[in-house]
Amino acid sequence: MHVHDILAAATLDRSAATPLFRQLYVHLKTAILDGRIGAGVRLPATRTLCRLLDVSRQTVLAAYEQLMAEGYLEGTVGKGTFVSASLPAGAGKADAAPAMVRPLSPRGELIAGGMARVLHHAGPLRAFRASMPGLDLFPFDVWRRLEARHWRHSTASLGYAGAAGHAPLRELLCAYLKASRGVQCTADQVVITSGSQQALYLLAQLLLAPGEAMWIESPGYQGAVAPFAVAGARVCPVPVDAEGMDVAYAARRYPDARLAFATPSHQLPLGVTMTLRRRLELLRWAEANRAWIVEDDYDSEYRHTGPPLASLQSLDRAGCVIYVGTLSKVLFPALRLGYVVAPAPLAVALARAKAVVDRHSPFVAQAALADFIAGGHFARHIRRTRDAYGERRQALVDALDARLAGRLRQGPSDAGLDLCVHFTEALDEETVARHARDVGADVRTLGYYTNPAAGADCAVAPGLLLGFSAFAPDVIRAGVADLAQAIERASRSAKG
Repeated sequence: MHVHDILAAATLDRSAATPLFRQLYVHLKTAILDGRIGAGVRLPATRTLCRLLDVSRQTVLAAYEQLMAEGYLEGTVGKGTFVSASLPAGAGKADAAPAMVRPLSPRGELIAGGMARVLHHAGPLRAFRASMPGLDLFPFDVWRRLEARHWRHSTASLGYAGAAGHAPLRELLCAYLKASRGVQCTADQVVITSGSQQALYLLAQLLLAPGEAMWIESPGYQGAVAPFAVAGARVCPVPVDAEGMDVAYAARRYPDARLAFATPSHQLPLGVTMTLRRRLELLRWAEANRAWIVEDDYDSEYRHTGPPLASLQSLDRAGCVIYVGTLSKVLFPALRLGYVVAPAPLAVALARAKAVVDRHSPFVAQAALADFIAGGHFARHIRRTRDAYGERRQALVDALDARLAGRLRQGPSDAGLDLCVHFTEALDEETVARHARDVGADVRTLGYYTNPAAGADCAVAPGLLLGFSAFAPDVIRAGVADLAQAIERASRSAKG
């Protein structure tokens, strides 16, 4: 049977709890293992297969990416996708070594596939990798010295710790957040987590019953979708405009929602800041409906045209805002430390829930961070990186103006680590991104940040997200030259 016929026979159940990409992945994997699709066979292009099966291209991409990660497929963009030549013929046929089928539960399928759409950074650092801090600016010598001191002198470092986190660190974070973001809290409201991703997972499990609705920005951070989907929530995409999340739209379209996830200080990827009018509107909605707001304040330290804005939590008088932060953007991603500021009863429940997942976050990293803050290194590092990122941001803005002023429209650039740009001509963003990768640039399309369940109301003009914080000005200028070359190639392709 021809490979197209095998794929066309795939039965995809759109009413099933298992995501479509996971169903396609299973169908392809089974066909490869039982020998119906042999080693070295070329699979259809993603656009061809999505038309054949009447699914989104992202569904096909996710299935292909999962099979590549597991070694069933190989290939490169532009050269085709092939069944791995190293697979033994008929490796999974019934007459081979018998194996008992142990399928995942429906919930297991959701968890296993929850992050399939989320792209992870891989390979060498290249302009314009998004949302990446400048590791060249971090004082690793200071950090190593602080960590080493705890390894040498503290036997407590080797034992168990409290699930809520290292008490001195919680005290210091509380003081820092009050001073810099206006967050109203006490130390017992702070829970240390293994990054903000774990914080979102715990909150989704604690606050939402299966089937309950929650609002989420689209376009927006795709890593936030998975924890709520895995919890069985009904994820409701809400459009974003120049004022931030469209609260009136959400309240009208999804009036029964129990939670809203928002990035008021700096929206990813569009870069807008939620206006005061919208903030008050969101708070009024939450109070009136006894709903929660999860405020993700992922890079608020970096405001390039003035001091950091006050948090949404600082305006909350009803105890409905849960403030989530991360140290990945201000220090380094491998640290894997985040935090939640929640009303006291919820903070207790969060700590207990965290103990179920991983008992507690690594103690030495927490203790070193507490010393880092107490010794003034944290404040100095923020000042140093804020100045450097401001210079890098300006280098990007100026280079884009010089090389691509007529072809790109820049979004807000007053905060954060990235800059959103939109095409001024009819270009396919995937094509531009492919050409950019070919010349060595690392870019993300704005379409990637759109929730797959979002309709036309959440449509965003084609464009790219360009990270600047991890790159020196000369690297940024060279990257813009490469990007200009990629856009020119895409433009010629579009014109035939």
